[in-house]
Amino acid sequence: MAIALRNKMKIVIINYGAGNIKSIQFAISRLGYEAVLSHDAEEIKKADKVIFPGVGEASSAMKMLKETGLDALIPQLKQPVLGICLGMQLMCNHSEEGDTQGLGIFDVEVKRFSNEVKVPQIGWNQISNLKTNLFKGIREKEYMYLVHSFYATICEETIAETEYGILYSTALRKDNFYGVQFHPEKSSTAGEQILDNFLKLV
Repeated sequence: MAIALRNKMKIVIINYGAGNIKSIQFAISRLGYEAVLSHDAEEIKKADKVIFPGVGEASSAMKMLKETGLDALIPQLKQPVLGICLGMQLMCNHSEEGDTQGLGIFDVEVKRFSNEVKVPQIGWNQISNLKTNLFKGIREKEYMYLVHSFYATICEETIAETEYGILYSTALRKDNFYGVQFHPEKSSTAGEQILDNFLKLV
């Protein structure tokens, strides 16, 4: 029965030219699911779950979203949506990177780490104060893999925190929208558990 349900689930990874999409697709495949790469609005709308990745620079990525009309589509989606890394940051109000206006899904600002810490943060760091079923089965202070120079501040929508010079939001949630700053597809079994939890959200 579980295999049948997995085969019926339609998972779309948004492909807009700024995502590390293959590694996410492989991670989902290891969990027994199949994910489609697409920038087609109708296909994205029909998905049961949507993953919004992102690697690179915020203003360039936002430009690509606008060129495809995805900037208008993504905030209107009703199914569970997971933003990863830059994808999460683009879902926020504004980023200091390139003075970029975001999608405004999460009511929070994205700022650059100070020069008091090594920038970018690259490597493993702990997540804590975990909330929602996205972190079902994940222990407090679990390590996740991060690569970033900018961070979302702590806000009402924070569902996980990480400390790197300051305490910042390493995961966000508002309604059907979720975002993680870390790379679950590169975070070993705990990261894959988080992806699996997302795919099982109702």
